Amino acid sequence: MAAVDRLISDRLSSSVPLVGQVAQHIISSGGKRLRPVLLLLMAGALGYKGNDHFKLAAVVEFIHTATLLHDDVVDDSGMRRGKATANALFGNPASVLVGDFLYSRAFQMMVECGEMGILDIVADATNVIAEGEVMQLMNMHDASLDQKGYLKVIRSKTAKLFEASTRLPAVLAKSSAQTEAACAAYGQALGTAFQVIDDVLDYDGDAATMGKNLGDDLREGKSTLPLIFAMQRGTPSQCLLIKNAIEQGDIDALADIVDIVRSTGAMQATRQVASDEAQLALHALEILPAGDYKTALADIAEQLLSRQN
Repeated sequence: MAAVDRLISDRLSSSVPLVGQVAQHIISSGGKRLRPVLLLLMAGALGYKGNDHFKLAAVVEFIHTATLLHDDVVDDSGMRRGKATANALFGNPASVLVGDFLYSRAFQMMVECGEMGILDIVADATNVIAEGEVMQLMNMHDASLDQKGYLKVIRSKTAKLFEASTRLPAVLAKSSAQTEAACAAYGQALGTAFQVIDDVLDYDGDAATMGKNLGDDLREGKSTLPLIFAMQRGTPSQCLLIKNAIEQGDIDALADIVDIVRSTGAMQATRQVASDEAQLALHALEILPAGDYKTALADIAEQLLSRQN
């Protein structure tokens, strides 16, 4: 990761000072670097001996950062990871354009690897992520969204980059098609579980720990899985309260809604969905040879379920 961080810092350089300022602000703001970590661990598990995995780890972090810059503009967010968002500090135009810079820099770095399979995976991932963003936009303030529709969005918007992060090392290592598919399945399931838990924490965490404002999803009109389960399990009046809050983006009744989510068992039901996805991720790892890297990948899936931020 130290090598990846050095590469990130080096490739953020630009003759336009504002580009570096905005990009450095969000990249240095304390993210988990989970996608690069997964890529490096999977490369180790597959026995890859080259250096291109460092470059690809930086690539997935650049793409992730670009999506965050764009997301914060779309969602009009003011806080991320406990700090002011880039759009709050530098304005929406700068955030959008620097996000575009990071996308293009990522593709420059991929081309340097000289592997068409890598370009194919990342080009597909960025396209699916964009589709997921649009799907989420279309679903804003829609209280009729069901579990299937919710999962379709997060598997595109969030899990697809996890999938790419764990599939790319299989291309580098010249793994079999079966192994590559298993690596992709691990990332897809892990990314889905990650986002489901993230949505749980919007109703079961605190702003200081999470680094964002609780209730942000509700304010933005997002119908996430805890709310979907709460409306399925609650009384007609409880369901109506949540429905109106989603449709109006109103968080005045947030305390009551949190109580409903907790009292109806929606929290436990949502965590069970995440647990099921984590089990799928663990199952996908069975094809890999035993070793410290495989153990670390399994530990991440297991520890995901207890995350607090």
